[in-house]
Amino acid sequence: MGAETAALAAIASPRRREILRLAWQQERPAGEIHRAMGDLTFGAVSQHLRALHDAGLLELRAVGRHRLYRARREAFGPVGELLERMWDDALWRLKQQAELLERRRGPQPRRLARRRKGTT
Repeated sequence: MGAETAALAAIASPRRREILRLAWQQERPAGEIHRAMGDLTFGAVSQHLRALHDAGLLELRAVGRHRLYRARREAFGPVGELLERMWDDALWRLKQQAELLERRRGPQPRRLARRRKGTT
């Protein structure tokens, strides 16, 4: 798979786009990214981080036992500006949350399960 194809495949996932958004402005530890992703196991987040790193979209810096990630903004070229505009758009954020919720596997969090049943 070519570099461009790998990069496009990597950002096709809403979860990976969310990881990129988190690491776009500043370096973030893997644990912080995991906590922000809420419904994913650390192993699943780690696989997403690896895919983004392997595609050349994240840089990785090891500090002792910790792994710090930052988006390689230069790897995106003009697409980076498009991503920034999308992330700033409230409607896009709502769409992103809906996609993440739709793709969620396993039991629903209690508060969401109650809303879906019609109780609050």
